Amino acid sequence: MEKLDMQSPNWVNENSKFIAERFPNCVTETAEGFKVDFDLLKQELSSDVVEGNKERYRIEWPGKKEAIVTANLPTTKTLRPVREDSVDFDNTENLYIEGDNLEVLKLLQESYLGKIKMIYIDPPYNTGRDFVYKDNFKKDTDEELLESGQKDEYHQRLVANPETAGRYHSNWLSMMYPRLKLARNILKDDGIIFCSIDDNEVNNLRDICDEIFGEFNFICQFIVNSNSSKNNAKLVSISHEYILCFAKNKEAVSESWSIEKNNVSEFTKRSKQLLKKGLSRDEIHLELMELVKYPRFYDLDHYTFADEKGVYQTDNPGGVSNGNLKTIIQHPITNKPCRIPNGGWRYKDEELKRMVNENLLEFGDDETVIPRPKRYLEDYKNQTPKSSLFYDSQSSTKWLKKQNIPFDFPKSIELIEHLIKMTKTDDIVLDFFSGSATTAHAVMKVNAESESKKHIKFIQVQLPELVDQNNAAYKKGFKTLSEIGKERIRKAAKKIKEETNADIDYGFRVYRLDSSNMQDVYYKPQEYEQGNLKLFEDNIKSDRTADDLLAQVMLDWSLPLSLKIEQTQISGKQVFKVAGNSLFACFDRGIDEDFAKEIAKEAPLRIVFRDNGFKDDTAKVNVKQLMKQLSPETEIKVI
Repeated sequence: MEKLDMQSPNWVNENSKFIAERFPNCVTETAEGFKVDFDLLKQELSSDVVEGNKERYRIEWPGKKEAIVTANLPTTKTLRPVREDSVDFDNTENLYIEGDNLEVLKLLQESYLGKIKMIYIDPPYNTGRDFVYKDNFKKDTDEELLESGQKDEYHQRLVANPETAGRYHSNWLSMMYPRLKLARNILKDDGIIFCSIDDNEVNNLRDICDEIFGEFNFICQFIVNSNSSKNNAKLVSISHEYILCFAKNKEAVSESWSIEKNNVSEFTKRSKQLLKKGLSRDEIHLELMELVKYPRFYDLDHYTFADEKGVYQTDNPGGVSNGNLKTIIQHPITNKPCRIPNGGWRYKDEELKRMVNENLLEFGDDETVIPRPKRYLEDYKNQTPKSSLFYDSQSSTKWLKKQNIPFDFPKSIELIEHLIKMTKTDDIVLDFFSGSATTAHAVMKVNAESESKKHIKFIQVQLPELVDQNNAAYKKGFKTLSEIGKERIRKAAKKIKEETNADIDYGFRVYRLDSSNMQDVYYKPQEYEQGNLKLFEDNIKSDRTADDLLAQVMLDWSLPLSLKIEQTQISGKQVFKVAGNSLFACFDRGIDEDFAKEIAKEAPLRIVFRDNGFKDDTAKVNVKQLMKQLSPETEIKVI
């Protein structure tokens, strides 16, 4: 039976295969895979004789080639489920992943290829006080990395990056480049990525995003104004930062990409309620203004009326002056002249009749007053997003403080909500620099408050970075940043449910990055001699559970980790069912013909066993043949 690879895709080989389809003369096969003759490829792509390297416009830094290699190298690591930290593990579609985001992004490449609608990240700003990931594409031993300080006790590659470092900007670029490169792969064709940043690296980040996503896919460099400022600045107190926004394919982004004006739906809904109470127009207006949190952000002075359709204004005159003394404006019902003699209607006769019939005109005290068209607030609730944003930078801090969760400088909840609403997403939102998990919090709020019953799913990725022992969060019992993030999601879910009672997904599955479930012999059997035959008896590590194996199989078989998982017993064996009959997995031993007959009745699309899980070699052959006969559409693989 065919074995699963149990590792992320090798993009060097995949890209080389792509080139080989068009330029077979430029690619040769070697023991390590496909190799490209780049000199020959350059010549194939040029109508002139290529003599050597030529200068061209692009961003360069020491370590860029290594960063590209780092992104392309496969990983054999896996994600192990942590049920005890999860909420509603078997049913939720939300994910919280602990681990180095570079490795995690590699593992998500096949399962989430082209499936993420929106990515938001708030990476280290490279202020000189941040840590960066030290990604070494060479295979250094753990001992070397620990001794050099490149790994902490969680075996994560973290190093300080002071401004005095010789490769201050280069280190940061080498960290960001491979992560953004991998992030682009998993965006949908109409997907959007938002990257928060400040003045330290905004220009460099724009340059590498131009290269990775294409400068023609640049959407905007948003300015985010804050109600706090960096008062340690010598010359200027900085009170803003940026969000760079790129599309995977700008042409695929919907033309209706827009944002709803603040509280428009709430105003419309409330106005209808007030009208039913029989309140006057002035009373309705005063009641509605109570809903305004920040009056300077609203232009509602003219929206003082309401009917069965909600709030409307009448500041747009129905007639225009054209200087023609012979033309008069006639009342659409009485046909008597209105007060402006030298003008005419804005609308043609047929349109005017329709407006009268559909009650779209506001009539004056008498027939000499020109009727004014009603402009309903609901019809103007969406607007093109503005490049300058203002949000309370302390909103998350205050919320976390009330929940007894100390965290410095979390992102504004309202800001992330705004970005989510802007993209009109109802898909997956990924944040691979999760921090305090503001993005997860915002996703749940949008889902709960949405009138269209959105079902946005989140994926949060956070390194389990140690909290400083002098930090207030450590004193509250939080040992890592990921512990803070998980607790925030739990409390946010509880609070949102209490306030809205919305029927949404409040759970999340926790996965933790770890080494492969498989022994080294699984990947390199050719390196082991006959004296090591005992290693072949079980190529799965002894401390790994069936849950662990299922997660790695799902990733290897390109299945999203959010799919519903059920457990059942068939012929006395534990069987996992993923998304109905999409995947069956049984890692018990003693698989025989009777089991095959029972499992075939379910007609799974895929099924996976342990390679040594069969009763004996004869049973292994018979099971394969029985499945072919009884369930011919089922694909069988082993690990």
